Amino acid sequence: MRVLIVGCGYVGIPLGAELVRLGHEVFGVRRDPAAVPVLTAAGIKPVLVDISQPAELQKLPERPDWVVHCAAASPPGGVEEYRRVYLEGTRNLLQHLAATPPRKFVYTGSTSVYGQDDGLPVKETSPTVPVTATSEVLLAAEQLLLEAFQQTKFPSVILRVAGIYGPERGHLFLQYLKNQARIAGQGERFINMIHRDDLVGIMVAALKNGRGGEVYNVVDDEPVAQIHFLRWLSETLGKWMPPYAEGPEDPARKRGLTNKKVQNRKLKMEIGYQFKYPNFRKGYTAEIQRLDQAGQLNLEPEAR
Repeated sequence: MRVLIVGCGYVGIPLGAELVRLGHEVFGVRRDPAAVPVLTAAGIKPVLVDISQPAELQKLPERPDWVVHCAAASPPGGVEEYRRVYLEGTRNLLQHLAATPPRKFVYTGSTSVYGQDDGLPVKETSPTVPVTATSEVLLAAEQLLLEAFQQTKFPSVILRVAGIYGPERGHLFLQYLKNQARIAGQGERFINMIHRDDLVGIMVAALKNGRGGEVYNVVDDEPVAQIHFLRWLSETLGKWMPPYAEGPEDPARKRGLTNKKVQNRKLKMEIGYQFKYPNFRKGYTAEIQRLDQAGQLNLEPEAR
């Protein structure tokens, strides 16, 4: 297959490398020329394009069989940057591909489109009422793709991705290593996660088996309360539990102050993916071992 990965970064590069390994021809889209050597080393053919500029899309390779849109907003990722990347970028891609649609178009959105705060299970048919402006933009981009499927059968598959962790990623984990983590409230809010390696595997499976016009939650098998996650880290690493935060959590945090248990049953039933890291314990055990073997497991001394 001729594969186009739009936004070939933290997730897109290992995805591209895996697709190359499987024998596909892979093109990776980035804006920054500095990314060219990294893409090339992974066997990915670099394409320098800003998808928010319609005229630049003429530089994309013709007639890709599969397209993955996993571009991410640049830090700090405000609402205008989200609108530029996710909404305008998706609209431009749809217009560009309209004449010769790919066999499959996989889009990575976010579970932040669910605004539930009652700690109950959430599935793909649950209401989507975002609590942040950036999540509203993500939902609007989804709606563009679903409308394209309804109107022209454009083969869009939407992946609502939970918090990604893995090498160099995992906000609360990295805070804990630096003694900067704080327990919010009573620590009862649920965290929904997915290891990067599983996300890559799911994206490959979605290209093969995902159904056009469908939405899939991409999350591991076990949502975990913040305090239980931190307690596991404390017991595993032999460090103190972090202190409780002073005052409430910041409502302006990137994914909003939601509290939900996102379910992945549809993903497993329809796409048939088998998780490498079905829960945070397996995934973070692998990450802790990786850091330890590389001599990078730096446990900051604690003042008590």
